[in-house]
Amino acid sequence: MRLAWVVMAMSMAAQAAPSATAADGRIRVQLMSRHAVTLSSEIPAKISAMPVVEGGGFRRGQPLVEFDCSSYRAQLRKAQASLEAASQLLKVNNQLAKYNSVGTLELTQAQGKAKEAAADASYAQTLVSKCSIAAPFDGRVAKRSAAVHQYVNPGNPILDIVDSDSLELRMLVPSKWLATLKPGSRFTVAVDELGASFPARIERLGAQIDPVSQTILAIGVIDGKAANLLPGMSGWASFK
Repeated sequence: MRLAWVVMAMSMAAQAAPSATAADGRIRVQLMSRHAVTLSSEIPAKISAMPVVEGGGFRRGQPLVEFDCSSYRAQLRKAQASLEAASQLLKVNNQLAKYNSVGTLELTQAQGKAKEAAADASYAQTLVSKCSIAAPFDGRVAKRSAAVHQYVNPGNPILDIVDSDSLELRMLVPSKWLATLKPGSRFTVAVDELGASFPARIERLGAQIDPVSQTILAIGVIDGKAANLLPGMSGWASFK
C-alpha cells in the first residue's frame, strides 16, 4: 500500500509540474545576468555609506559600500610606528655588528622583531584595504540587505548587484535536439513582460544530459542591444 501511495503521489506531482515545452514546440526561457553577485563584508564593522540606491546604476571601480574603520586605521598607525622603531633598532644593530659591538643573539632578535613588526603592519594594511567595497563591474543594485549605520559581520549579505547589460537566455531543451541544435543556431524569443519578440542565437550547450527529464541546458544571447530587458524576465523560445 505504501509503495502504491508513493507512486500515485509522484504521478500527481508530475502532472502538477508545469511543462517547459509547449505543444507547438516552444521552450520556456528565462533571462539571467551573466554577472550577479551578493556583496558581503570581509571585516566586522559598521556601514558608514551606501551611495547607490536600489535600482541605481554604477560603474566598475565605484565604491558601493564604505565602513567606519577608525579603529582599524588606528591599529595600522600603531603597527607602522612599531615597524619604524624595529627597523631603526635593526639598522643600529647592523652598524654595531660591523665593529663587533653587538652580540649575535641581539642582532638575531632585532631581525626577528623587524620581521614581526612588518607582518603586523601588512596585516593591519590588509584590514584597512577592506574598509570599502568597489563595484567589480558596471551594473545596477538589485537589492539592499543592510543599511547605513548597521553593524555587519564577515559574510553577512549587504548588496545584490547585477549586470543588466549582459544577459543570457537559459532554457532546457529535449536532448534529442542535439542532432540539429548547435552553437550559432538561431531562434526567436517572445518576452512575456514586454509583449515583444527578439532575435537570438544559441551560444553554448550544457555539459551533461539530465537522465530523468532527458533534457540539456541551452544558453543563448539576444542579437543586438535591448535596453528594456531585465534579469528575471521570462518568455518562450521558438526555433521554427
